Amino acid sequence: MPDTAAFRFIIADDHPLFRGALKQTLETQYPNARIDEAGALEDVTGKLEEGGDVDLILLDLTMPGMRGFSGLMYLRAQYSGVPVVIVSANEEAQAIRRCIEFGASGFIPKSHGIEVIREAIAAVMEGNMWTPPEVDLGADDGSADLVQRLATLTPQQVRVLMMLSEGLLNKQIAYELSVSEATVKAHVSAILQKLGVESRTQAVIAASKIEAGQWQMGGEGEDQAASAT
Repeated sequence: MPDTAAFRFIIADDHPLFRGALKQTLETQYPNARIDEAGALEDVTGKLEEGGDVDLILLDLTMPGMRGFSGLMYLRAQYSGVPVVIVSANEEAQAIRRCIEFGASGFIPKSHGIEVIREAIAAVMEGNMWTPPEVDLGADDGSADLVQRLATLTPQQVRVLMMLSEGLLNKQIAYELSVSEATVKAHVSAILQKLGVESRTQAVIAASKIEAGQWQMGGEGEDQAASAT
């Protein structure tokens, strides 16, 4: 039997009650393991930066700091050695496929019972991938090339694209990331090249096709982005 005291988990969800229930499940399954909780993406990255090995992140798709699949993309790019399992109320087959395409080690619908959740976590901890067996992941909606392009973005480029989707200007992004405007412009140029588009607005629209609209910004943001291109 493995030494469960050596395991470390991060439960990332902005609902304390669900975090508590999931923590209790993990405590029963892996006694004496270290279990950290996070209510926002920045809390997750903060705990990862503390150092030490993390065996698994259980990540909700909708919490502060997340836009669609961007949080998953960022974590997989920045901390590629840490497995991430999505635990979400979104049970659409397309969302599950996207998560796996962006590097998740599994997808657990929140509607599933405790025993299924335990089974899924155990499978991932053994090095396997787990998705709901009733969901067909083989369908292709014709966007595989764009998904692959998005997956090539660096962590900082993912963050820039997230901010572009919010309609932020270069100087605003530079302030948020504590970098120069020239650095932001370089990131934007790299994003456009990797996605095969010609403008900031087109980059956001391309991402929105993958994110089921969650990257889409309002008209004012599009006008700002277009004027800053």
